[in-house]
Amino acid sequence: MTPEKITSILGDEAQDLLTYRCTKVPKERLHLPSADFLDRHFVFSNRTPQTLRSLSQLYNHGRLAGTGYVSILPIDQGIEHSGGASFAANPMYFDPENIVKLAIEGGCNGVATTFGGLALMSRKYAHKIPFIVKINHNELLTYPNSYEQILFGTVRDAWDLGAVAVGATIYFGSADARRQITEIAAAFEEAHALGMATILWCYLRNDAFKTGGKDYHVAADLTGQANHLGVTIQADIIKQKLPENNGGYKALNIGNSSYGKLDERMYTDLATDHPIDLCRYQVLNCYSGRIGLINSGGASAGAGDLKEAVKTAVINKRAGGMGLISGRKAFQRPFEDGVSLLHTIQDVYLSNDIDVA
Repeated sequence: MTPEKITSILGDEAQDLLTYRCTKVPKERLHLPSADFLDRHFVFSNRTPQTLRSLSQLYNHGRLAGTGYVSILPIDQGIEHSGGASFAANPMYFDPENIVKLAIEGGCNGVATTFGGLALMSRKYAHKIPFIVKINHNELLTYPNSYEQILFGTVRDAWDLGAVAVGATIYFGSADARRQITEIAAAFEEAHALGMATILWCYLRNDAFKTGGKDYHVAADLTGQANHLGVTIQADIIKQKLPENNGGYKALNIGNSSYGKLDERMYTDLATDHPIDLCRYQVLNCYSGRIGLINSGGASAGAGDLKEAVKTAVINKRAGGMGLISGRKAFQRPFEDGVSLLHTIQDVYLSNDIDVA
């Protein structure tokens, strides 16, 4: 895709997103994605040679192979959001083989989905595209609905079916967060011992984070701290929602409340309200980029999906992130359109005209 086409897709936001320069946290302070990222940041770590090989398989597959960037197809919404709600728009994805086929045709570095789906496809596809097993999920069948991530299988199961990585979600900030943190920390330790990479969905979940007419589940300061906890339990890649605002700590400390810790310089010296700066604060909290940040593509909204996908990719790349993990925008549309959307996202990372801000 040409730079002119990307500019056209971004429309009136193009100039701001493509020319902005970060001055609060300059790019020179970060460790940026590159062809030798694995050698520079993991080769002297405690990751085993088998884990390094698994990371290498992930980094060196698909259209972004050898760039240091990744494009991952995640489809676990059948459990997270119910199969009918997720796949009614495109019932072919009730069949897990079509999930794998979309990731392959879409040029992705890997496919992240459920135990059951990947287990059925293991012997046919595990050697053709890196498998990432999502080992825990929230489920919306318990009445009334609750929001707890629970394990759906073992790390050893994931290893046996040929996965190169396991993925997990922690709902940071939730009443159940401490159980999830200790559970997934142990799972990641086992995954590394078996030679697999680890990817953490660092999501926030607490009704109190919606206050004053704003949703601070997407605040840079709170999501940044979730990232910092994620890299502490040795996630090799962090998945996070793109930040949309800031000041979550401040909003939750109004009146006589006491929540967390903050320093005003978080807001004055390390970020602005610009979306690239907000995302850069997330990267900063991933050990200054030593652990790659991938942002999620978000829900499908129909006609505006292409622009939103390109916008998210541009913000992530220019902030110093490692890539995009986009599912619903791809699978909730006809197969060929989903492939095209994934390729368009990847074109942002392949473009030499879109640099780090």
